Amino acid sequence: MKTFQPLDSVALITGAGRKNGIGKGTVDALLAAGAARVYVAVRDPQAARPIYAAAGARVRLIDLDVTQVGRAASLARELGDVNLLIHNAGLFTGATALGDEADQRREFEVNVFGPLALTRAFAPILAQNGGGALVLINSVASHFSFPLGASYSASKAALHSFTQALRRELAAQGTRVLGVYPGPIDTDMAEKIDMPKTSPAEVGRRIVAALQAGEEDLTPDATGAEMLATFRRDPKAFERYLASMG
Repeated sequence: MKTFQPLDSVALITGAGRKNGIGKGTVDALLAAGAARVYVAVRDPQAARPIYAAAGARVRLIDLDVTQVGRAASLARELGDVNLLIHNAGLFTGATALGDEADQRREFEVNVFGPLALTRAFAPILAQNGGGALVLINSVASHFSFPLGASYSASKAALHSFTQALRRELAAQGTRVLGVYPGPIDTDMAEKIDMPKTSPAEVGRRIVAALQAGEEDLTPDATGAEMLATFRRDPKAFERYLASMG
């Protein structure tokens, strides 16, 4: 089983511009595990600067909007030392299947095509740096459709499928691929969801632990794990349960 050790690693993580988010929790966990440097890619580096002030030179803020796919190639040329790529940027609009097409397209641009473009650009960088690792923050909604986020669920289902494909296609160059499938985490996105929630800091620690253990799939919270187990026991019954929530 191929593992990845964060000690002395150089990571690039997207969407880590919130103080209370999975991205920040993961950055903190990587630094605690001995990462040499973490490039934190955000849309507004100036706003994120106070969040990472205490990290010093080990954190470098990078200006990146993941929907601007042309930026991916230039960023790969700039950051040639990366051996860990983490796709954390995500968008939830609440669009239904018959809802606003513009919102649906925005979700797919952020949640699917952005990660693919960045992975395409950085795959050669990971290869030249020994293979490294790729982490994709999916969702427990990758496996079933939530009534309040049909389009989001669909985009995460697409990302889940691409996660499996990337694991297959990057195996020859020695890049290990970890798919992360959280349920509701105690972040701004899930503040209105009335369920037990795991902290972003704990999610970050579990992501690092999964890399170190060589895991391929991680559901980092108890609520998400319970939902996934219930779905797998009887997918149609769970589908009907979710439909009743709508």
